[in-house]
Amino acid sequence: MNTLLVTLTGHDRPAVSARLLCAAADAGAVVLDLEQAVVRGRLLLTALLQPAGDSDALTAAIGLVAQEFGLTATIEPGLGDNPARRTGRVSVTVLGAPLQASGLAAVTAAIGDQGANIDRIRRLSRDPVTTLELDLSGADVPSLRRTLALLAAEHGVDIAVSPGGLARRGRRLLVMDVDSTLIQDEVIELLAAHAGREPEVAAVTERAMRGELDFVQSLHERVRCLAGLDVSVFEDVRRAVRLTPGARTLVRTVRRLGFSVAVVSGGFLEIVQPLATELGIDRAHANTLEVVDGKLTGRVAGAVVDRAEKARALHRFAEAEGLPLSRTVAVGDGANDLDMLASAGLGIAFNAKPVVREQADTNLTVPYLDTVLFMLGISRDDVEEADRVGPSLESPHV
Repeated sequence: MNTLLVTLTGHDRPAVSARLLCAAADAGAVVLDLEQAVVRGRLLLTALLQPAGDSDALTAAIGLVAQEFGLTATIEPGLGDNPARRTGRVSVTVLGAPLQASGLAAVTAAIGDQGANIDRIRRLSRDPVTTLELDLSGADVPSLRRTLALLAAEHGVDIAVSPGGLARRGRRLLVMDVDSTLIQDEVIELLAAHAGREPEVAAVTERAMRGELDFVQSLHERVRCLAGLDVSVFEDVRRAVRLTPGARTLVRTVRRLGFSVAVVSGGFLEIVQPLATELGIDRAHANTLEVVDGKLTGRVAGAVVDRAEKARALHRFAEAEGLPLSRTVAVGDGANDLDMLASAGLGIAFNAKPVVREQADTNLTVPYLDTVLFMLGISRDDVEEADRVGPSLESPHV
């Protein structure tokens, strides 16, 4: 079939697309494809049309529309529709603060080198970070993920590679670490400060998070430093905890979009559970400190929530929500999170230790937790719309 590829460019004005389509309708044309983008007031409107008969009348009508709006029109005759989109649909999210052209150039070149095609690009955010989502076809997620991870470190950008299409939509389970992820603090260090033991506890914590010490052993060693503290210390620490910037926005938005949210922590339920309740988080799992006669004994009550238990918790939460692991997202920063990040459909290292950055699916190196939303394809406009609509979008059990 004969087709016309119509491209209109120039300063954007209201009703351009309406006038173009009216002209096509008057000529009896069929619309095969239509795309429009506006960047800083500049319009790019592209239409693939099938004329009803002689294309001269349609071409002349489009020329009049362009003249009316002061636009430049390019009309290319040809045959057929767009080629069928190849399989292997993948979404690549590129985030930078700022997003340098050199980094984006390296990413797009690598995509081409792998034989994939960039079908569409859209901006997800512009402030305080710039985020672009690239919709690809003909790509392989594991291969592209490995390739782009090297470029991300080299060019100072954050990149997420995820299955595209329907896999990008629908309900998910978000599971987060707490210390240095959902919050800016390490709770055990806040507790240790009340016992006058913060420096030595902080040193052990740092070594454990880097993977240099066995977490269970290091936890018992640090908890022993808390022996004798009054339980009133929990309230003091709860008041001192600082949420990571963007934490409320992240949780509020995904809840309004129907996601389930959980936290799993190598910290302590006495702090984690009230925090989860305050934020509207569905599930919380953490260690419990042993208390006798209103004093901390310096021991953990029950089994320790270690690296393996965090991964098991992710599995339990997903099963309880009726979701496959492919629909789960895990966020963490320390070696204790590695199994959880590996088990999730998408594991995100948030300002993480080197050993975690090397093994996670993707890294976020900006200080805003709500940038996780962009890695999931949720734009800043989506966030603002969810805030305008409010609780009506939230899942029923909130």
